[in-house]
Amino acid sequence: MEDRQRLEALVNELNTYQGQAEVIQQQIDTLNASIGELTIALETLETVKGEDKEETLVPIGAGSFLITELKNTDDVIIGLGAGVAVKKKIDDAKVTIEEQKTELEQLRDKMTSDLQQLSDYIRQRTPEAEELMQKVEGDGSS
Repeated sequence: MEDRQRLEALVNELNTYQGQAEVIQQQIDTLNASIGELTIALETLETVKGEDKEETLVPIGAGSFLITELKNTDDVIIGLGAGVAVKKKIDDAKVTIEEQKTELEQLRDKMTSDLQQLSDYIRQRTPEAEELMQKVEGDGSS
């Protein structure tokens, strides 16, 4: 009976860690999407800088756009989080966005490391669970 209890405890532990790994992977995916958005924002700022009077398309939703003319490419409104946005010069905005991107990349790297540790632990303990499973099944069939 002791082996069955150890098996149940180990399976529960591995299931818990597997669930944590899945949550971390989802968070990493979300971070990657945010990093992608920041990268696009940086590229866009670089493209429009100094391009006053140029025509551009502004998305209005549902795959629709307004054709408009750029009036001021010296300043940009950037979001800082928590619903707060500020007006900044493009170069200052690029610095802020780069800092945000770097912060998210560092967080993603930490989470990737945590995910790897969880995966390694699960991989190390799985053979023990399989061995206990065979032992418990062998005891039950006697």
